[in-house]
Amino acid sequence: MKNSNIAMYASGQDALEARIAYRIAARLNERAESVDTDISERLRFARERALEKAQSARTAAVTHVVSASSVAVLGGGSGWWVKLGSALPAVALALGLILIQHLHKQAQISEAAEIDAELLADDLPPAAYSDAGFVEFLKTPRE
Repeated sequence: MKNSNIAMYASGQDALEARIAYRIAARLNERAESVDTDISERLRFARERALEKAQSARTAAVTHVVSASSVAVLGGGSGWWVKLGSALPAVALALGLILIQHLHKQAQISEAAEIDAELLADDLPPAAYSDAGFVEFLKTPRE
């Protein structure tokens, strides 16, 4: 009996399983020639049913996509942990952004406090604060 429905397989594991299955099927076909026609027909029918089920199982496993709370989840599952797992990255991102904003604000506050502390500790006349060059003096980096 010829196997006319040979399919292309994406992974090496599937190809290996298919090769083994075809070898087993060939051996069974050789043995089927020596048994009665009634048994041979029942075996042929069983093989065809098994191949159909395997093909439908592969197709169902690949195309089964369930949308849970506007997130596509492969393989099904509708438990609360799936929803939590899909919302967890968004929560982590939001917390990360809030932390970055907080650290940036703290850095700005500490820079301003450092400049204020230097100005208060320095002996400058009050007229220096109103000078236009004073702003440029503050902007220049100090070593």
